Amino acid sequence: MINKIVDSMAEAVMDMEDGASIMISGFGDAGAPAELIEAVIAHGATDLTIISNNAGAGETGIAALMRANRVRKVICSFPRQAASHHFDARYRAGEVELELVPQGNLAARIQAAGAGLGAIFTPTGYGTMLAEGKETREIAGRHYVLEYPIHADFALVKARAADRWGNLVYRKVARNFGPIMAMAAKTTIVQVAEIVELGALDPETIVTPGIFVDRVVAMQPAPIA
Repeated sequence: MINKIVDSMAEAVMDMEDGASIMISGFGDAGAPAELIEAVIAHGATDLTIISNNAGAGETGIAALMRANRVRKVICSFPRQAASHHFDARYRAGEVELELVPQGNLAARIQAAGAGLGAIFTPTGYGTMLAEGKETREIAGRHYVLEYPIHADFALVKARAADRWGNLVYRKVARNFGPIMAMAAKTTIVQVAEIVELGALDPETIVTPGIFVDRVVAMQPAPIA
């Protein structure tokens, strides 16, 4: 019987090793798996590469990983904001590496990994510092930059509900990077507000099929995702 439900956040991340690359869903707080991130901190994994929209703000989520000095590198499109003081301090001290990726390219490179593509050509970044040292090509009169897929060892994703097979539905804008990250990681771990009976999710509303999900854990208590 297929059953991807695990009993706790700690169990969900128990095999995460030092040096792992981790995709973390979310756009700001929307869709960010804060409880799973706290479990990673408690677990103790360090020297991590974080792939996300941002580099954390305030004191929770990715910022908490930064505060705990668990991050070696960040691949993101929006590293700095008013409350990104933990990232700022680590970056200025030379303690964390940054790979800046335009947001459309970030999504496209993650999608390319999930689709099994070898590389993509994108016009975004051509003629800028972000294209330095990269292959470029003119196609149909337009200039493009060669970019490679972004893969990860783990994806930490937040969804609204799941069944025991790992089929997922999301709540509104919380459906941002989660679906493509779930396809691009070796192991996808999902925290949900609710686990429902098999067959309770309308197949027409399922965004991420369970084939892309390895573990599901319910939040306690269970707020809206």
